Amino acid sequence: MKIDILTIFPDFFRGPLDYGIVRRARETGLVEIGIHDLRAFTKDKHRTVDDRPFGGGEGMVLKPEPIFECLESLGDVALREVRLSAGAKQSVILLSAQGRRLDQALATELSALDRVVLICGRYEGVDERISEHLADREVSIGDYVLSGGELGAAVIVDTITRLIPGAVGNQNSTRQESFTESVFEPVSDDAGRANEAPSSTCVSAGLLDYPHYTRPAEFRGMAVPEVLVNGNHEQIRNWRRKTALAKTLRNRPDLLERVRLTAEDKEVLAQIKLDQIKRDQNIGNNGKN
Repeated sequence: MKIDILTIFPDFFRGPLDYGIVRRARETGLVEIGIHDLRAFTKDKHRTVDDRPFGGGEGMVLKPEPIFECLESLGDVALREVRLSAGAKQSVILLSAQGRRLDQALATELSALDRVVLICGRYEGVDERISEHLADREVSIGDYVLSGGELGAAVIVDTITRLIPGAVGNQNSTRQESFTESVFEPVSDDAGRANEAPSSTCVSAGLLDYPHYTRPAEFRGMAVPEVLVNGNHEQIRNWRRKTALAKTLRNRPDLLERVRLTAEDKEVLAQIKLDQIKRDQNIGNNGKN
């Protein structure tokens, strides 16, 4: 995959792209990342990239000329009409608080492309002609406002790079994470050899991830749950599913509306809610004594 980032702060990316999975993916050639300074495409001696908005208003707006010319200089980016067509393998993305919110489904979609261009907005925003005639989609990393699109671009790069086959040592691990709805099937490598499918004990798919523990089994009086060390995979699977359901209900109940729940899941959730009601009642009763 090739990723290009258009920004007025190219030095910002010297850190985020030089560590971990993104760095390894770059070094092994799985992903090529180009950083392009929009100020290099200005025409005045002050290298001006922004101006006041027509009609008045607070703040400054990024001008269209540097962004259009920077993208055009890349040479091999398809026309917007082509990128908007079915089956297109390229996308030009404007980082925008008004865009579609990034989620795992979108990250998976983007990771399957051959080419992604990220336009980092700044100041009050960008000239609307960028959105209307240059970018083929707008993306936001959350319902809040950042000073610019650079942080969002770094997040998107990391999120999609780790989904590229080969970027993560055990690619199965990316199929069993929070927010990922998975139907586990054996996967094959480039030579057609079957790789080991995710363990039957990995069952969070679509929910928040279940709790994780490692050595030592007891630390400062805090012990690892016995079920995780008894070697019974079916009990481990049941425990992990139950704790994933409980954590999701507690922290992100909205996710439960999108996850395929079994009859057993629904019984577990009902029991969790009942137990919580009883705990709340006991706390209330203790407070009256």
